[in-house]
Amino acid sequence: MSFDGIVTNSIVKELNNTIKGGRIDKIYQPEKDEILITVHKTGVNYKFVLSASSNNPRIYLTSFSKENPSHPPVFCMLLRKHLSGGIILNVEQYEMDRVVFLDISSVNELGEFTEKRLIIEIMGKHSNIIMIDKDTLRIYDSIKRVTEDMSRVRQILPGLTYEYPLAKDKVNPTNTNFDEFLLLLRNENKNTAIYKALYLNYMGLSPLISKEICFLSDLDIDRTIYSLKDEDIKTLYNSFYTTMGKVNNSDFRPMYITTNNSLEFIAFYCIDLEQFGSKNKVYSDSISKILDTYYSKRDILDRVTQKSHSIKKSVQVKLDRAKSKLGKQKEELMDSKDRGKYKIYGDLISANLYKIPRGVVSIDLENFYDENLNELEVPLEVKLSPVENAQKYYKRYSKLKNANQLLLEQIPVTENEIEYLENVLHGIDSAISVEDIDEIKEELVAEGYLKGNIKKSKKKKEKISSPYHYLSSDGIHIYVGKNNRQNDNLTLKFANRDDIWFHVQNMPGSHVIIRLEGNSVPDSTLEEAALLAAYHSRGKNNKLVPVDYTEKKNVKKSKNAKPGMVIYDNFKTILVNLTIDLVQKITKVED
Repeated sequence: MSFDGIVTNSIVKELNNTIKGGRIDKIYQPEKDEILITVHKTGVNYKFVLSASSNNPRIYLTSFSKENPSHPPVFCMLLRKHLSGGIILNVEQYEMDRVVFLDISSVNELGEFTEKRLIIEIMGKHSNIIMIDKDTLRIYDSIKRVTEDMSRVRQILPGLTYEYPLAKDKVNPTNTNFDEFLLLLRNENKNTAIYKALYLNYMGLSPLISKEICFLSDLDIDRTIYSLKDEDIKTLYNSFYTTMGKVNNSDFRPMYITTNNSLEFIAFYCIDLEQFGSKNKVYSDSISKILDTYYSKRDILDRVTQKSHSIKKSVQVKLDRAKSKLGKQKEELMDSKDRGKYKIYGDLISANLYKIPRGVVSIDLENFYDENLNELEVPLEVKLSPVENAQKYYKRYSKLKNANQLLLEQIPVTENEIEYLENVLHGIDSAISVEDIDEIKEELVAEGYLKGNIKKSKKKKEKISSPYHYLSSDGIHIYVGKNNRQNDNLTLKFANRDDIWFHVQNMPGSHVIIRLEGNSVPDSTLEEAALLAAYHSRGKNNKLVPVDYTEKKNVKKSKNAKPGMVIYDNFKTILVNLTIDLVQKITKVED
């Protein structure tokens, strides 16, 4: 994915055509590194997002909103103070770099018009949003303050003079010529790959567009500079010149490319990329729409990953402990099953006290429990008397007998805990929103696996997010739970007695419900529901997945069972041949 200088250029031109001349209406800071600004212009409201996220830095118009904190952060309050009601005079790109300037005219405390410059630096982990005085370049503040300890080269602190980012002697590709192009190639290391030579020497070029230029030139991207002939260099320059001409003429065609199943993005760009062929491409008349689609999904997934990391780690630790505990319990159970020999030792010693001298390590005694009365070697502890040895064996027998009964009760409890924690991990891995993670966290707090305010969690329990909703090829509604709480709600409250319930066999997965509504269920719908149950389970990557199904009335929840844990009977099993393409053909309903 390449949010490079060319994409930045297309966004700047789009923003100039939309929000330039508009009045800043509202300013929010929904995330610690993200600003959302609403602009009103000629009866239309525009929202644009500025993000200094290390993973997803960006700027573009957006149609999405986020929940804002109850107390605005300090930087947000500063922006509101200086920019609210201000007019956007200009949107400008610094050279061809990923740096955008927004010049804003607003009225200060004295009623005088002043110009502020809001700067968005899109530079990976060094990304930032900075407000400065346009005339003096004095920094008011930034969303990320950079101290001398963090960078000796460039500090970003209130009161300092803003310095433009170093371009590392790169050339602006939009106003170059063949002689300069040739000189740069000749000065580059001869073993450098062609595409690398392009983005290493030209400002704003990414590896993606550099590979595209090579593709248009019919040159292998891995060829070295040394291998290029004069004709190759001319062909390469022509492709380079043509591409830069599209940028200069704003000849943009925003698009993104997905995988065959449309689940993942392969690339996005503001110019059509021929290197990927013609399949699975989606075009738009707005680069913002393309970026909004891509980053809305990616940003949510990144936020989910960040929020779930500590929870998942804690659950995994508890799961590992439970598995270790189960292993020890099973070992102790095996030992306890052999407890009878200790009672025999005790009985034989007690019956032969007069025959056993002190100080021996063992003695052979006639075993009256054996039909043939064979002798049995009985180990003895030298320091103990025969009576004390007998008592020791009786105590060990009694202890193991009690342990056996206790372990037979404890092992199922531990096994249920392991099953529950594995289901929680599956729920975390399947989460697609921050709200899903919040639900799982509340559940873990309520179950005592995480520390937190249980009272607040109980209040929130009334509101449970919606399950996935699908429509089978026969027009029948299918619902899929996302986590344990949703599974309980779906199966125990939402589903009717005669609805069909599905769950993957003997592994963590979602509860799936076919809503009958008085209809009979065709085999095709049964197969599609089983596919969804397999897909939304830990067996997702298996080719063959067994899925059990039964009427909902056959599904019960045991007393004191953990969330999502049920038992069922009178079921049938479908062996699902799971492929992503088949799952993608099932219609997903956006509720």
